Formats: sequence, C-alpha cells, structure tokens
Amino acid sequence: MSETDDSCPCSSEEFGKSCFAYTMSVISGKYKLHVLYCLMTHPVVRFNEMHRFIGGKLTFRTLSATLKELEQQGLLIRTEYPQIPPKVEYSLSDKGKSLKPVLQALCQWGMANRT
Repeated sequence: MSETDDSCPCSSEEFGKSCFAYTMSVISGKYKLHVLYCLMTHPVVRFNEMHRFIGGKLTFRTLSATLKELEQQGLLIRTEYPQIPPKVEYSLSDKGKSLKPVLQALCQWGMANRT
C-alpha cells in the first residue's frame, strides 16, 4: 500500500495518531452510531423512546452507558427537568450535528449496496 489517499489530510501520519483513528475512537462502540442516527432523525428524544427506536437486545444499562459516553465526548446534550417523575431528553450538540454528513453518507452507501 504505497499510494496514499490525498482526500485525507492526515494520511501520512502514524495510524494511531491519525484523524481517522481519532474519529473511530469517538464513534466506535456497538450502539453509538445507533444513538447518533436516532438523534439525527429525531431531534429530541427521551430515554425510553430511544430504547424502543433502537430495539434489539439493547439493555437499559448499555444504553445508559452509551449515552453517558457520548455526552462526555461532547456529541450529545442531556437535559434533565426537575419534576416527578423525572424527565430527561437527549439531543445532538453542535459537535454531534457535525457528524450528520458522515451518517448520511453511511445511509446512502447502505441504500446503494443493499441486496
């Protein structure tokens, strides 16, 4: 693999220090992209709504951990309302919204290559 792709400005860096490796460290995780896609398509989502949207074998504990990690990374905003019962809503931060073109490109690739 001697040729480098000029479309990536950090392709000459050591892989572990590249912008690609950083991006993958932020979005890798079993359900991170699911959560980001949910928030891309539904601007404000409550915890149980997100759990239903993602479905599958996702446990409440795993969803909670994923949401906390995305919040710590600055990709989503957690808004808690002081009421009974407690109400918490999630939405994309500006940093999270900047991933929309990436998620849309994944969707387009899926449409073009679905068999």
